[in-house]
Amino acid sequence: MSENKTVDILKSAILLEMRGIAFYSQVASQTDNDQVREFFEMMAREEEEHRDILKNQLGFYSSEHKFKKDSWSSDKNSQVAGKIMNEKIIGSISAAGYEAAAIGAAINMEKAAVDLYSQRARESNDPVEKVLYKWLSEWESVHLTELQQMDKQLKESIWTDNNFWPF
Repeated sequence: MSENKTVDILKSAILLEMRGIAFYSQVASQTDNDQVREFFEMMAREEEEHRDILKNQLGFYSSEHKFKKDSWSSDKNSQVAGKIMNEKIIGSISAAGYEAAAIGAAINMEKAAVDLYSQRARESNDPVEKVLYKWLSEWESVHLTELQQMDKQLKESIWTDNNFWPF
């Protein structure tokens, strides 16, 4: 792959993470629910970590023309895992409210990240780059799966509250 395309992908990935940070931080600042705020703040922190890793890679790649194996290759798991499905969080969100809409938007953002990182992991010939994007894809997949599960529970809640069930 051309060096320019590699740099462009890194820049696109950084921008994607920066948008995630801005979005999650904004949602956190606008909710009155402490648990929802904590969740979105945690999401923003994880996106900040991804941005920093990508920025470091961009700097290293720009000077060395290769990717740097770094601490990101550790088996560190998302802090979000297990926290999202907290029943208090689900119960405190209106299925048709602002936080639920934010979860829907977050799903789309996470899908875009998973798609970008997965594609780059498949296409890369650089083993370090491949591992980096595979790791990022897996981490964003955790976010995506848990957001989708939360969204499903919220939909079921509104369906129940509005008697949408046929039985």
